[in-house]
Amino acid sequence: MKTIQRPLFLTILICILLNSCKSEQDNPIPNNTTTGTTTTGGTTTGASSGTDYSTIMTKAFTDYGSKSVSSVTVDGDYLVIKCTGVPDHKSPYFKGTSWENTLYVNDTRSGFKVNPNIIASFSYTFRIPKSPKEATTKKTLGTATIGIALNGVPLFNQYAAGNTPITVGTGEYVSFDLYGGHPAPSSDYHYHIEPNYITEKKGTDALIGFLLDGFPVYGSKENGKTVASASLDAYHGHTSATKEYPNGIYHYHTTADAPFINGNGFFGTAGTWAK
Repeated sequence: MKTIQRPLFLTILICILLNSCKSEQDNPIPNNTTTGTTTTGGTTTGASSGTDYSTIMTKAFTDYGSKSVSSVTVDGDYLVIKCTGVPDHKSPYFKGTSWENTLYVNDTRSGFKVNPNIIASFSYTFRIPKSPKEATTKKTLGTATIGIALNGVPLFNQYAAGNTPITVGTGEYVSFDLYGGHPAPSSDYHYHIEPNYITEKKGTDALIGFLLDGFPVYGSKENGKTVASASLDAYHGHTSATKEYPNGIYHYHTTADAPFINGNGFFGTAGTWAK
């Protein structure tokens, strides 16, 4: 009996070990992980590790489906977006352009003052990190262009020409069209504030684009509540779970008051753009 029980015991033991090994192979430890961050009193602490989000980022652009965006590809560590910058909504700034018959609208709002510029098409290339992470040394925004909206229109910082802060209801602000944008003297259309054509379509809590550091930008609401600038950090963002990033990610929010989209610089390391 002993000579029969011993091999049976060993067989059972081997089966248990094999099943245990198979279980680990079916659920491998991921190569990319995210280190959690916390937000206290508008200040973000901790660091975001570089997780590859290229699939999420690509899907955001392709699902939106703007004709302005001609391609979204991955090149090494970067997501590369090629676009024309022509908005997918009507604007008074289409007057005198090849799109006038279909996209021009007369903006009759009280207080609106059209600027003398018109919209033109460009060959933009945005290269933004597909694995964004907090920068060790935060850098200032630099040039006016700080990111890209899902419809292929550039996002600008909170400063007017001459590096003057934009103020609600005066200066450049009163030249923003029905959807929050206007063209520069060089004819590149852009948003300094929330691109409300996108949030009208997708919701005020929706993903609207990405800054050059690869971190996403969301609308003015989160979990049904309006986000206040005072609740965000110095870069106009915080960390929490979102629809696209259920495990949590640092992200920016648009607000009705300055700095509107971004604060004192990039939370992560910025990529590049060219036209």
